[in-house]
Amino acid sequence: MTALSFELPDGTIKNVQVRHLLNAGYAGREQDEVQAHIAELAELGVPGPTTTPAMYPVSPYLAQQVSEVFVQHARTSGEAEWALVITDHDVLLTVACDHTDRELEVHGVAWSKNASPDVLGRKAWRLEDVRDHLDRISLRGWVGQGDTPDTLIQDSSLEALLTPDYWLEVLAERGLNHPGTVLISGTVAMTGGVNQFARSWKVEMTDPVTGESLDVQYVVEQMPQPIG
Repeated sequence: MTALSFELPDGTIKNVQVRHLLNAGYAGREQDEVQAHIAELAELGVPGPTTTPAMYPVSPYLAQQVSEVFVQHARTSGEAEWALVITDHDVLLTVACDHTDRELEVHGVAWSKNASPDVLGRKAWRLEDVRDHLDRISLRGWVGQGDTPDTLIQDSSLEALLTPDYWLEVLAERGLNHPGTVLISGTVAMTGGVNQFARSWKVEMTDPVTGESLDVQYVVEQMPQPIG
């Protein structure tokens, strides 16, 4: 079972044994825009969901706090997201980057989500401490062709996505709202013309009320070619 550890603003450390990992998809708050995005993806051969928003179970060991992500080929990329983490006494909010296999995505979104990790930040906020101003929290992603992400590829706020409380209700309906459940939010639009197949990724959430930020950063390492 995967163990994660998060530092809260007051210095408290929260340890979590991940039992369920879930990736939300097509989770924009404006579902008309979501449908337009589905149509765009269909032109690229990516199969559309049977319903929106979607939720994909992912192997729990793919919830990771790492600085390197190992992939099998060059067509993989991250996605700027937030993550909901249920602990014994709190619900935490942190930053995440859902690394996705784009070659596999055309065969099945759920399959592509299980091909690479969901990389989570090492710091988190208590959801109750930011709930009243969630929509003001920014969500940004950067990519880089070297080890340093230096080009902005995603720039939005949590207002663009369905809320943590929405997903907590979904988890409750499915009997999954218990300690050890981690849900990744789904992502926001990428900037056109920026190469997402990058060497490095960084995602950051910033709270304008407190001035605090959460971030996660990693480099992508391509594994050696297989024999056979």
